Amino acid sequence: MNYQWNDKEPIYLQLKDQIRNMILVGDLKENEALPSVRKVAADYKLNPITVSKAWQYLVDEDLVEKKRGLGMFVKEHAREQLLASDQERFLVKEWPRIKHRIHDLKLDVNVLINSLKELLGEHK
Repeated sequence: MNYQWNDKEPIYLQLKDQIRNMILVGDLKENEALPSVRKVAADYKLNPITVSKAWQYLVDEDLVEKKRGLGMFVKEHAREQLLASDQERFLVKEWPRIKHRIHDLKLDVNVLINSLKELLGEHK
């Protein structure tokens, strides 16, 4: 595994977000085990405490659960929960900034719609 950490936020939060994204896109599925703290620490060259802290945040967000003697597992409905919360966060926090930027740049709505269609693979 190779990952570039940024200096803008703690590594454990970046790791947590990476796992959240893996759940969201389906790379980690419901009831699937997360890699062990020891393995992730070795693969990413991190302190195991950093990895444990990231895993604890995922537990606190109710996305994963610890099964005694077995490890950490993605909880049922974690993906749906993430999708709903991330959609809401996008609509409430990110979208208003984007709308203002579109307005400030006086972008043509049809150009934006065509760009979205291309992005989603829906050509004319």
